[in-house]
Amino acid sequence: MSESEVQAVSPRRSQRVQIAIPVVVRGADFRETTFTVTVNAHGGIVMLTAKVSRGDEVWLINPRTSEEMPAKVVFLGNPKGGKIPVGVEFSEASPLFWKINFPPADWHASAERKRPGSNRPPK
Repeated sequence: MSESEVQAVSPRRSQRVQIAIPVVVRGADFRETTFTVTVNAHGGIVMLTAKVSRGDEVWLINPRTSEEMPAKVVFLGNPKGGKIPVGVEFSEASPLFWKINFPPADWHASAERKRPGSNRPPK
């Protein structure tokens, strides 16, 4: 591979953890109880039957804590079993939203230690 063919790849902001966590996803015209495939401090991948598009705003709700976080759809995967893997990115880093007991060390770097806001979306 020549030097001109090498592309710089930006490092991940935080490590991914493969884990199925129950989550409720609410969009403009749907509310769906589902689960995660992977999570990180900046969002995750959830499985949805609802149709969404890149750039759509959604809200993730942790049913254990009732915390809600705004997020944006950033990735749409290939359908699997009637559901689509959907990548979502929080509006701000929120590593504590997932409530997992073994977060990677890079989830707690600098200003990302804060708890997610208790923002409630307009109904």
